[in-house]
Amino acid sequence: MSPRTVAILAFDDMEVLDYAGPYEVFNVAGELGAGTPFEVRSVGLTGAPVVGRGGFTVLPTHALEECPPPDVLVVPGGAGVRPLLEDERLLAWLRERAAEVELLMSVCTGSLLLARAGLLARRRATTHHTAFDELAALDPTLTVERGQRFVRSAERLWTSAGVSAGVDLALKAVDELAGTATKDVTVAEMEWMWRS
Repeated sequence: MSPRTVAILAFDDMEVLDYAGPYEVFNVAGELGAGTPFEVRSVGLTGAPVVGRGGFTVLPTHALEECPPPDVLVVPGGAGVRPLLEDERLLAWLRERAAEVELLMSVCTGSLLLARAGLLARRRATTHHTAFDELAALDPTLTVERGQRFVRSAERLWTSAGVSAGVDLALKAVDELAGTATKDVTVAEMEWMWRS
């Protein structure tokens, strides 16, 4: 069985952990899970390097139009989301991918892009706690779930709260798609939620 491909959107001024947290989860699960269950790719608006918060730089594996259809698509958040709310090329791409992927997930304010693309209409969703009202204003038909770590908005659509919540959502996705054993080995390798 071939690995599921995980595409993570990369854009200027994205939040570092929104991108890197799910990347790490799916990458570790792909390396350590039985049968190499995941292969991670980054997708940018173009093939040019992307500079996230604090100078964090990503060289996308693919540009939007060149990206092979992924099985899982992750949309991070960050300050760079706001200019993209008017990028009809990206919004159309998100709508097209949403109809094809096995799982579409947003982290933090990435849910604003999903709302602007019309993908959260009449659904429940969450986002970073500072953007609850902004999310509600983008689509008055959606119900904003405040205080939830992540929300299943539809069978194949999940949204998560801010920043580190993306790690938890990615682990939930690994558990559902590749099994609890793969999720557990990923958590152990990452020492996630380690306490002294």
